[in-house]
Amino acid sequence: MKLTINSMKTHLPAQTQTGVADIKPATPRTELQPSTQVRKAVFGGYSSLRFLLVLSLSVLAVVPWVYPQNQAGLGIQLYAGLSITGAVGAVYAIEYITDVAQTNNWHCLVFLQLPATNYLWFDSTFPATGRRFYRARQQTAPTNMVFIPPGTFRMGSPTNEVDRDANEGPQTAVTISRGFWMGKYELAQKDYQAVIGSNPSWFLGDSNHPVEQVSWNDATSYCNQLTQQERNAGRIPTNCVYRLPTEAEWEYACRAWTSTRFNYGDDLGYTNANQYEWDFDNSTNQTHAVGQKQPNPWGLYDMHGNVFEWCQDWYGPYLGGSATDPQGPATGLYRVHRGGSWTYYAWHCRSAFRDYRLPGSGYYSVGFRVVLAPGQP
Repeated sequence: MKLTINSMKTHLPAQTQTGVADIKPATPRTELQPSTQVRKAVFGGYSSLRFLLVLSLSVLAVVPWVYPQNQAGLGIQLYAGLSITGAVGAVYAIEYITDVAQTNNWHCLVFLQLPATNYLWFDSTFPATGRRFYRARQQTAPTNMVFIPPGTFRMGSPTNEVDRDANEGPQTAVTISRGFWMGKYELAQKDYQAVIGSNPSWFLGDSNHPVEQVSWNDATSYCNQLTQQERNAGRIPTNCVYRLPTEAEWEYACRAWTSTRFNYGDDLGYTNANQYEWDFDNSTNQTHAVGQKQPNPWGLYDMHGNVFEWCQDWYGPYLGGSATDPQGPATGLYRVHRGGSWTYYAWHCRSAFRDYRLPGSGYYSVGFRVVLAPGQP
C-alpha cells in the first residue's frame, strides 16, 4: 500500500499558520524529521509523513502504516483528507488523533473500501475548530467476517409482495453511510463458549451449530466481552466495537443490493428455498451447522433460516420516507430479531420478515451474528 499527499507548492498568508509550530509558510517542501512518538504510532515505519493545513482551522498529518522507504516530507494542503493509492477493494481503517504526541490514542473514523486505485478521501466530520492528525491502515479481514460497503436500499416490502406481513411497511429508503464488517456465519456454539465460558444451547453435540437460547442481553454481553478481549490483544482499533447489527444494517446485508423476496430471487413457489435456508420443511426439527447452504451475493450464510438473529433495535413501526443509519425507536418493550428459523415456514424467512421478543428471553430458535464497526452506530 502506498499513501501519498498531493502537495500544493504555494505560499499561504501568515495568519493561516496560527497554532502551527515550526512550520514556515515560505517553505512548503521543507524536510521534517519525525519524532520518536510518530515512529511509534506507525509501528516502526512509514513511507511519508506530511502535514496538511486547513485554512484558518488547523494542521493535519498523514501517517500511513507501511514500512519505511523515503524520508518524511512536509506539504501544504487546502483540504482535510487523504490521497490513497492501493488495490481496488482493499479495506483501510482511517484513524486520527488530535495531538501528534499522543500516539496511543488513535480513533477510527471509518472503514474505507477503495473504489479506485487512486482515491481522494475527505473527512466530512471535521470539526469547526481544532485539529486532527490522520493515518490510514490497511486491514486484513477479521476471521470469518465479510466487509459490507455503504449504500442505499429500500427497507421493508412492497404492498403487493406475496406472503407479506403488515409490519413490513411502509417501505423506507435507507442509506447506510459507513461500511462495516459482518460475521460470515451465525455465531457458532464454539465461538460463544470461547468468550463466555459456557454454552446455553439446546442442540448440543456439534459445536459448529449456531448458539441459541441466548437472550438479547446475552448477545450484547458477548459482544462487549469480545470487544474488550480484541482491544487488549491489539487486534482492533481502540474505539471499534463488536456489536449486534441494527435492523437496517441486517436487512441491507441480507439483501445485498437485491430487491426480491429473498436474496436469491422471488421464488414464488419456494422451489429453491432448500438450497439457501433451513426452515420448518427441511430442518428435521433442529438447527444445523452454520454455512451449509448457499450464501447470499455478499458471501453471508444463513441469512434466511436456521436461527433468528438478534438486532440492536427496539421493535417499532417503520416511518416511511427516507432515513440515514436508522436505529429504531429510542425505547420499547421488545427487541427485533430477523431472518426466520428452523421452526418457521419458508415465507417467514423472506428478507423483509420481522419478528421480536423480550430482550431477557432466550429460545432454541434464536441466535445472532456480530458486526465490527467504529464506535457506536
